[in-house]
Amino acid sequence: MREAMYWEPLEGGKVRCRLCPLNCIINEGQRGSCRVRKNINGKLYTFNYGKVSSIAADPVEKKPLFHFWPGSCALSISTVGCNMHCKHCQNWEISQADESFPYLHDMSPEMIVAMAKRYSCESIAYTYNEPVIWYEFVLDTARLAKKEGIYNLLITNGYINEEPFRELAPYIDAMNIDIKAFSDEFYMKIAGVPGGEPSRRTAVIAKREFGIHVELTYLIIPTLNDGEEEIRTFARWVVGELGEDTPVHFSRFFPHYKMSHLPPTPVGTVEMAYRVAREEGLKFVYVGNIPGHEGETTYCPRCGKPLIVRWGFKITEYNITDDGKCRYCGEPIPVVGRYRKKRYDGMWW
Repeated sequence: MREAMYWEPLEGGKVRCRLCPLNCIINEGQRGSCRVRKNINGKLYTFNYGKVSSIAADPVEKKPLFHFWPGSCALSISTVGCNMHCKHCQNWEISQADESFPYLHDMSPEMIVAMAKRYSCESIAYTYNEPVIWYEFVLDTARLAKKEGIYNLLITNGYINEEPFRELAPYIDAMNIDIKAFSDEFYMKIAGVPGGEPSRRTAVIAKREFGIHVELTYLIIPTLNDGEEEIRTFARWVVGELGEDTPVHFSRFFPHYKMSHLPPTPVGTVEMAYRVAREEGLKFVYVGNIPGHEGETTYCPRCGKPLIVRWGFKITEYNITDDGKCRYCGEPIPVVGRYRKKRYDGMWW
């Protein structure tokens, strides 16, 4: 354990954590909502620093990041804990755990960076569970990676207070922010937090103020956040606050964790979201969890030709020039970096 960042002492030995908008007030000997920050003798400590639950070399498309160094490798790492408690979480075994999780490995920022270099990963992705509550370790690792020329990717719910985010942001190159829904009721009932405004605020600050490459994911869950008007409102917000060139991924839900009673999202519902978002002016809309669907492809917004054809996380055709333009009509395409063609049919070594 080590002393946490962003907290303040209160009367009676209590502390207030100021890392995320929950601003937990924590009694002596108790933990915050994230499970990994604990009040010991009137000081707040983090218990997951350097505790790694999962590590893998992934295609960056898996994050999903479709417009950031296509075809490149991201060293994905995670810990335990989360500041949300989503009933549909796909990684609940680690997100709802603490440092007693039996499969943790102790690693330092130096070890993580060295591993990224060893496996020729151009980036490190803080992912799988919520990296916000791994703040101290992510910050230290991101600083070191930046010095070594390795990109930092934050795959996050975006639920973080402004001050800590502004300290971390200079070291982050790309983010995929999970927008759970466009209603506070969903966040309260399904994610266990008061509302989604902080996540949207993080997205705006990241893109507008720090120039971070931002993509958004919206998981469509039947009966809960799949209404056409809600999706239309979400798309309008993206266009107005983040810009029409912001990539948005509409993902198909499958029954999981505490939502095994719901059916998978109908493909037609995901296609409706895809259509509505494009009607509202978004240029780069994608579907997720439907391998082989045409909605996985990047199309030129000017001539309509397919530019990046994907099957799942694999790129099968690439038609953007080295200077970032459509090969057919010359339209500038907002993709960061050049295509990193995978070796050995997509396998990493």
